[in-house]
Amino acid sequence: MTTTTHPQPGEATAPPTALSPRDRTVIGVLLVSAFVAILNETTMTVALPVLLRELQIEASVGQWLTAGFLLTMSVVIPITGFLIRRVGTRVLYGTAMALFSVGTLVAALAPGFGVLLVARIIQAGGTAIMMPLLMTTVMTLVPPQRRGALMGNISIVISVAPAIGPTVSGLVLQTFGWRAIFWLVLVVAVVALVLGLRKMSDIGERTDTPVDLPSVVLSVLGFGGLVYGLSSIGHSSDGGQTPVAVWVAFGVGVVGLALFVARQIRLQRTDRALLDLRTFRSRTFTTASVLMMVMMATLIGTIVLLPIYMQGVLGLDPLTTGLLLLPGGLLMGLMGPVVGRLYDRFGPRTLLVPGTVLTSLSLWSTTLFSADSASWQVVAFHVTLSAGLALVFTPLFTAGLGSVEPRFYSYGSAIFGTTQQLAGAAGVAALVSVMSVRAAGLAAEGAPLAEQTAGGVHAAFLVAAVLSLTTIVGAFLIRVPEVEGPETFASPEPGEPAAPATGAAAAVPATAVEARDGAGSAS
Repeated sequence: MTTTTHPQPGEATAPPTALSPRDRTVIGVLLVSAFVAILNETTMTVALPVLLRELQIEASVGQWLTAGFLLTMSVVIPITGFLIRRVGTRVLYGTAMALFSVGTLVAALAPGFGVLLVARIIQAGGTAIMMPLLMTTVMTLVPPQRRGALMGNISIVISVAPAIGPTVSGLVLQTFGWRAIFWLVLVVAVVALVLGLRKMSDIGERTDTPVDLPSVVLSVLGFGGLVYGLSSIGHSSDGGQTPVAVWVAFGVGVVGLALFVARQIRLQRTDRALLDLRTFRSRTFTTASVLMMVMMATLIGTIVLLPIYMQGVLGLDPLTTGLLLLPGGLLMGLMGPVVGRLYDRFGPRTLLVPGTVLTSLSLWSTTLFSADSASWQVVAFHVTLSAGLALVFTPLFTAGLGSVEPRFYSYGSAIFGTTQQLAGAAGVAALVSVMSVRAAGLAAEGAPLAEQTAGGVHAAFLVAAVLSLTTIVGAFLIRVPEVEGPETFASPEPGEPAAPATGAAAAVPATAVEARDGAGSAS
């Protein structure tokens, strides 16, 4: 019996100890595809200065190659929870990887900035589907007692791809030029697409709920407006006045998000929500989401600040910058499987508390950075930060998603992805703004340029360090999720006793009928 097969009535079911060959293949294909998508994103961080020079565009224009990607992700991810329930896994995977491959091909052939920006938006459409699809599939196929180990493998993808991205980008740029980056990614993406279409099979139950178009529009206005405003502040802040357009975007985002939430609360009573918010009824999921947002805000903001400090203050070139950041990312990847097994054995809190403490200590160490700091100090900080994050990400993902009803896995994955995009944009906006304001103050005092940048980065890192203290408190609030199963979440048929379910049935999402039956009591 595989992990996705219901037991026969009255048949005892032993807890599964291994995935079937088909399930391992499905998860493996999704892992490779997610790795390619994340690798593509991180290679752009080092390539951007080269693109600005060769395409002859200003930084305020070129930053939209990253901001546009982020904006598209924030718009598409909220819809993925609905898509995963409505569209077959194989079709959705093929669509995601086809979009990503087409976007990568267009980027490699792009004659100028406009086409390259369109290509990045197409890439983002595919990337936005991939991570929620991976998370939902893992939660559906893998029994609770083995999820930590599988999430540990996912953390390898999430950490190693960003780690080697800048290094690969630096090597390719130095030898072949920026177009070669897209050609390299395209080869791997096409291989993953062909292999995936051959090996992929549909997972879980499908529903026939029609898409709610007003929810889609409100989602675009709400999440898109907020991310646009945050990205604009993060990329254009120079210590001066914030443009009116940014405040308009914030206003549209706040109003759109409020209306979106109100509509989802009404639609979820009949299981027609685009993004079902009943996931937040789990305190563990809510706490994990908040902690993940704080972590992502500090992490993404730090990732943006660190190259600025290393290149603008310490005078390092892009390739050296990528090589110095490589050990930390590789350490996070190597720790992933170990952390996953420890989670399965000891639960989340044993890992989260030391992980958040280590992360906070590493961020506080950055307040010692100056214009004369040695490269080894940066490496030591990044390695320590990576070790702390390795202890945090797997428990948060696993405990957070594991604490919601199985039929809400797709929505929980989409919510995690959406809130991470918002948090990343907010972290960049906040820390870059702090850096810009402080640097402007030092410039007014007549400080040299390197000292201006060093002072600004110092102030921004201090804010990140203070913010990280909240995660230590939150770590104590995460609990071991209960083992999911129909006996916990599904309503029994009228007149029928609710028999406990174990093993494979505990890992299977409720069918559409079960979802509708349980809606009344869940509401």
